[in-house]
Amino acid sequence: MTAKPTAAAARATVYGYPRQGQSRDLKKAIEGYWKGRVSAGALRETAAGLRRSHWRELTEAGVHEVPTGDFSYYDHVLDTSVMVGAVPERHRAAVAADALDGYFAMARGTRDVAPLEMTKWFDTNYHYLVPELGPDTVFTADSSKQVAELEEAVAAGHTARPVLVGPVTYLLLAKPAPGVAAGFEPLTLLDRLLPVYAQVLAELRAAGAEWVQLDEPALVQDRTPADLNAAARAYRDLGAATGRPKLLIASYFGRLGEALPVLAKAPVEGLALDFTEAGAANLEDLAAVGGLPGKRLVAGVVNGRNVWINDYQKSLTVLGTLLGLAERVDVSASCSLLHVPLDAAAERDIDPQVRRWLAFARQKTREISVLARGLARGMDSIAAELAANRADLASRAGSALTHDPAVRTRTAAVTDTDGHRAQPYAERSVAQRARLGLPLLPTTTIGSFPQTDELRAARADLRAGRIDTAGYEARIKSEIEEVVSFQEKTGLDVLVHGEPERNDMVQYFAEQLTGYLATQAGWVQSYGTRYVRPPVLAGDVSRPEPMTVRWTSYAQSLTSKPVKGMLTGPVTMLAWSFVRDDQPLGESARQVAFALRDEVNDLEAGGTSVIQVDEPALRETLPLRAADHADYLAWATEAFRLTTSGVRPDTQIHTHMCYAEFGDVVQAIDELDADVISLEAARSHMQVARELAGHGYPRGAGPGVWDIHSPRVPSTREAAGLLRTGLEAIPAERLWVNPDCGLKTRGWPETRASLENLVAAAREVRSGLAGDPT
Repeated sequence: MTAKPTAAAARATVYGYPRQGQSRDLKKAIEGYWKGRVSAGALRETAAGLRRSHWRELTEAGVHEVPTGDFSYYDHVLDTSVMVGAVPERHRAAVAADALDGYFAMARGTRDVAPLEMTKWFDTNYHYLVPELGPDTVFTADSSKQVAELEEAVAAGHTARPVLVGPVTYLLLAKPAPGVAAGFEPLTLLDRLLPVYAQVLAELRAAGAEWVQLDEPALVQDRTPADLNAAARAYRDLGAATGRPKLLIASYFGRLGEALPVLAKAPVEGLALDFTEAGAANLEDLAAVGGLPGKRLVAGVVNGRNVWINDYQKSLTVLGTLLGLAERVDVSASCSLLHVPLDAAAERDIDPQVRRWLAFARQKTREISVLARGLARGMDSIAAELAANRADLASRAGSALTHDPAVRTRTAAVTDTDGHRAQPYAERSVAQRARLGLPLLPTTTIGSFPQTDELRAARADLRAGRIDTAGYEARIKSEIEEVVSFQEKTGLDVLVHGEPERNDMVQYFAEQLTGYLATQAGWVQSYGTRYVRPPVLAGDVSRPEPMTVRWTSYAQSLTSKPVKGMLTGPVTMLAWSFVRDDQPLGESARQVAFALRDEVNDLEAGGTSVIQVDEPALRETLPLRAADHADYLAWATEAFRLTTSGVRPDTQIHTHMCYAEFGDVVQAIDELDADVISLEAARSHMQVARELAGHGYPRGAGPGVWDIHSPRVPSTREAAGLLRTGLEAIPAERLWVNPDCGLKTRGWPETRASLENLVAAAREVRSGLAGDPT
């Protein structure tokens, strides 16, 4: 294929960019503001400086049209709620008193007021704050943020395109506000919301926007006829609005399917579609509807969610095919670059040849620019880039890192017996009760305890050579001793060692497994100011030596109570990493499962009686289309069972999940065959407990009674109330008492107070149960 110049020369653009800055400057400024060390003015100046820097980077890389409005202090969906005036009643006074503090109160809560619920942004590792709406919600436009950021970019000399969450996706992501009668559907508010969007669009046009992008990723999911009719109505009305800019409707994360003809017919000027592997069917579907005559098509051919270099030849072939399907074809990533780290060039510890296989946000913008140039001017104009790209792709394909014969032999020999425990739960539970001797409503935590500044400093000192390994390990031992002592004094029943040695629940293991690459500056936003460094799965996986046995055994030596061994499960190890794209995910999952199985067996052999294998990502990795669920859940549940099925019946296997809606994976949760599952439930008022009961879930469950994503300390009364709600769905002999999630991000003061209240609540509720022996 030889791409020929288009009639309208292709332009490069992106939908969004990492917010944090090279050194996580935004995180530091916001957290400094929360602690009173940074003024509101200084925070705003830091944010403005980051925006200017990002736009400059994009322009210098060859991006012709920069996004505005994608920058956020916490979350772009929360920004949308502010833009349309959807502030919950309980937060209105705070927002009226101080807009910035009220904004953060909605995100984090206050001592007395709960925050908005948080959940996963589709099947990514980003979290958004769920809008709360009801039949009485009144929308009002406030485009001040969106207009101000557009004006900043225009004043700096950039061609800018504001980016907004589209009205249909916004309503489909929303939930009924607390107290709203069952059956209310937020999408019924569409006609009330559209005039507000029309006003915002007009104000952006008046501020200089030629184009505005409206993101509608919810339309790549299975949608009802009513949903599709709502989308058609929304863009019919917005397309007919007066004084508006040109509209670019963007979808990403997969195939639009039945929504594509709806948007193709809409009276808007452009569509942006995903043409990477996830959305490859969009190409055929677009041709089937006759293309987009007279419209702009933004083609997402560079993967915005993974870190591997683009295959230029493959992308140019797709782009060449698209030339005949739209009046203008521009080039972009498949989604916002929010989901990848900033710069692969900063990874000096990765072998230089391997680093050439990687493309983070800065590298992806250059790839987009190269492809746009090749599409506009022909392939001869990028001949050097094509040759270098072919060499890098060949280097990766032929590397010994990607092929370990021993690993592949082991996974190929797996049998059905390997993936199932020898005894059913009814028999195991009797053996476990006899071994553990726990009371009704046993209390525990999810695993991690606060990661203090002292712990982070100790790790930094070790890396810098300021302390030796012996000095570092002495600090870890001291922290474990403090954590175990606190749990014993507080009265928790099943203890943890607190994970002071772990930098991250995935990275810690990835650094000890073959096949993984660790980054030093590969930060990606998870939520708010929480950033993680996902490892890169580049090759076949095995475990050279035990990873957790030493510290778990040390903690157990300090107490007679059971101490849980803590591992991250195979699905989460994949979901929270940048995975290889050269083999099926199910094959990678089997490799990780066998590596973890070896660790589980070693923990048991060392005397650990309770082993938790966390799978918070099981739900979030669920494909967006129902037709793809069965295949995914088959390999995902098999991988968990391969990890855990080699233990004795009296060894209790726990798992943990959070950050997601669980109702549509309850059957898969059952098929994991864990003895106990703990789940996030506090913000949703024990919804998951009712879902488990409705399914007839037969094993132990601990729906969380403390929302650890907020600095609030739940009272004993509040925790006891949630427990009693849990008991309405789960019998006392199977109900566990625990927080929603790990405590790594919390401080010690709220951790102490909250766990003391949690234990007091368990005792209070336990004392009211007939026949309780304690």
